[in-house]
Amino acid sequence: MRQLPRLTLTLTAVLCAALGNASAQKTTLTVGVFPDLDSVVKAALPGFNKLYPNITVKINSLAYADHHTALTTALSTGKGAADVVAIDFGYVARFAEGNGLVDISKAPYNAGQFRNQFVAYTYPQAMTQDGRMVGMPTDIGPGAMFYRTDMLKKAGVSAASLNASWESYISNGRKVVAANPGSFLIPDAGQAAQIIIRTGLKSGEGLFFDKSNNVLVDPKNPRFVRAFTIAKQIRDAKLDARAGGAFSPEWTTAFQKGNLATEFSGAWLVGHMQNWLAKDYSGKWASQQLPGNTFASWGGSFYGIPQQSQNKTEAWALIKYLTTNKDQQVLAFKTTGAFPALRSAANDPVFNEGVPYLNGQKARVLWRQAALKIQPLDVNKLDPIAEQIVNDALNSVLDGSKDITGALTEAKNLITRRAR
Repeated sequence: MRQLPRLTLTLTAVLCAALGNASAQKTTLTVGVFPDLDSVVKAALPGFNKLYPNITVKINSLAYADHHTALTTALSTGKGAADVVAIDFGYVARFAEGNGLVDISKAPYNAGQFRNQFVAYTYPQAMTQDGRMVGMPTDIGPGAMFYRTDMLKKAGVSAASLNASWESYISNGRKVVAANPGSFLIPDAGQAAQIIIRTGLKSGEGLFFDKSNNVLVDPKNPRFVRAFTIAKQIRDAKLDARAGGAFSPEWTTAFQKGNLATEFSGAWLVGHMQNWLAKDYSGKWASQQLPGNTFASWGGSFYGIPQQSQNKTEAWALIKYLTTNKDQQVLAFKTTGAFPALRSAANDPVFNEGVPYLNGQKARVLWRQAALKIQPLDVNKLDPIAEQIVNDALNSVLDGSKDITGALTEAKNLITRRAR
């Protein structure tokens, strides 16, 4: 038993020695990313190359969906993956359950040593039930309610009353829409359901499965019943634009027309709004916490190392630089607006500054508070499948073809069959 610590120290020493050699030997390191992480890596290279002048980093960037499709193929076939790969939260659970990525919790990487430096909920997102870890967190998306200050003012509704609870959101939302003809309270009613499904859970709970892989989607589960009920009330009150998911053509059009009173998203949405989505409405948007003083994560990104990489030592050096270096995490935020996963980075003075697009509001303080209150959730490799089934069930309720009990019962049965 006493040999185990010595083994760990030996492997760590090997990594340190290898990193020393990496600075002396010329290596080309490939990085597979998607926008806007390509901008983050590009901005990091001058600082990284000062430490590792003989490591040349080649960035391969594909569109979000194309990147993850190509990565899925590369990991399953054992060829074609970059040395460092970016992974979105929506994909990390399914990749974690496979064997295509290096377990960075083990020596010589020992990623666990950094865990307390990161926002609490990030590490579990990239871990399997048996403790393997396949990705290092780099950015997060603390959820927020964005709202049009001018539209609320016209209706005589305060932001505090609007987001006091979901019931208050609906009742005051009626006033906002009535006072602003042609407007909508929210792009799509389903967004409210997604938030409710993801909030109110205890640390370590799963969204759709418990730790024993039992299906949680059930007509007797109040979390799902309430989510579907609130969404249905929003739809029946004609408060949503029926725009579907984020970044759909309908969603984009609704934003650009300027007739949306609120939107729920991660803090990163401000970057899109100010750059292209709602450029003409600068100074008219502001941010608040989610309704009912709840907190949820809107995505996040990770960096992993494929097993097939021939440059694992150099890959880990770059990943550590991108994720554990405070200055780099702050630079990434300044580059793209992606909220840092590293806790110390969020304490940088820049996060106490006002956000020009939000009329100078110090919204980053709110986002930092939210990030610290989001609970770690247990991930399951079947979460993406369960989520699609639940979304289909929700849509059947919203379009009136099924009632809530029937839709959730069918969803439970479908998920149970897929989980066998």
